[in-house]
Amino acid sequence: MEQDSSDLDQLIRRRIRSLRVARGWTLDALAARCHISPSNLSRIETGRRRIALDQLVPIARALDTTIDQLVESGEDEDVVIRPQPCETPGYTTWLLSRERAMGGVTVAKMRITAAEPRPVDDLPVHPGREWFTVLSGTARLQLGERTLLVNEGNAAEFSTMTPHAITAYGGAVEILTILDQNGERAHLGGSTSH
Repeated sequence: MEQDSSDLDQLIRRRIRSLRVARGWTLDALAARCHISPSNLSRIETGRRRIALDQLVPIARALDTTIDQLVESGEDEDVVIRPQPCETPGYTTWLLSRERAMGGVTVAKMRITAAEPRPVDDLPVHPGREWFTVLSGTARLQLGERTLLVNEGNAAEFSTMTPHAITAYGGAVEILTILDQNGERAHLGGSTSH
């Protein structure tokens, strides 16, 4: 469902006002920063004046944002993040980032109920590094011959060229993990699992 231009116009006006108020700025303070008169700025915020692109640029800059962020759709069709199907029993994944938005990495929340340690010969490896923090429960991190317990509130970071697996210890565990592109392919692509 697309927004019509008047809805988008109202959304932009609300964002400008909200960003100004969040910074504790008066109309005069923002007007001085973007070199637009306070009365024109007031009319822009209230909808009594049409927003021109040549005004939007200095307003966005003064509010320390971008035009793209001011005009992005207010649609919320993909706000709800649903678990992704996983071919490995005992692992449920929620992808929290879109299309490797943060410099080539994927952020995911995982709920792990698989509790059995894996045989060392069965531990996967792939290029890259992985980081995770435990949101609840205790994670068993196998790194080659070593086994580490990572408790709630703690984090781990390791080279994924070391044979590795993450399983639950003493009940289900939930983790927040950051994977690079290789890790995403290996752990979320269905070819191999933690």
